[in-house]
Amino acid sequence: MNLSKLFELQRQLDERIIKEKGLEGQDLTLNTVTALIVELVELGEFANEARWFKHWSNDRKPRIFKRENCPDCLKKGFSRYNPPKEDDYWCETCAGSLVIDKNPLLEEYVDCLHFFLSLANSKGWNELMYLPEEAFHDLKEKGFEGGLSGAFIETIHHLTNAFIKRDNGERIAGLTFTQFSFRSAWFLFIAIGTIGFNLTLEQIEEAYLRKNAVNHQRQESGY
Repeated sequence: MNLSKLFELQRQLDERIIKEKGLEGQDLTLNTVTALIVELVELGEFANEARWFKHWSNDRKPRIFKRENCPDCLKKGFSRYNPPKEDDYWCETCAGSLVIDKNPLLEEYVDCLHFFLSLANSKGWNELMYLPEEAFHDLKEKGFEGGLSGAFIETIHHLTNAFIKRDNGERIAGLTFTQFSFRSAWFLFIAIGTIGFNLTLEQIEEAYLRKNAVNHQRQESGY
């Protein structure tokens, strides 16, 4: 995953939002933390698609496939239930198939990624997000302590510490307490995606690029 590229794309999107929404000079850090926690506690949204914690349900398979009508075709009045009459109909979005296939689990995951990138940019913590591959080796072998639910709760714990608690001069592995907490949250977030659900870094980056384009389109449409 090319983090440098993603940092720059996120910076451009955030600067556009700040300018177009008239937010210049405002400290938006806690808003962004809240947005990320909403995404995380809805990682509720992510967790709902992942379904690992639903011990009361017989259906605990992750939601990794969803087929929907193409939104651009729908604007023209076409769908799989109301197809166009011409045989050579074409749409850039769906290649004329009238449907698009989505991975709901991955889409919710990259929504959270947007906010991690924004926070790192705003705090100057970009370097904290570069994690060596060997950092994940033990976790791959031993698994998550407390399972995915434990990792999920711990992610929120570290994220909250990173922005709510104050540094008291304590250093952990050469980092301030808040820096260490942010890096720990990021580490667990990536581990949940790659180890917990076998998402590849390439998949995550590609999904981020798609959603980043959608977010720019939303700004153009007055979202």
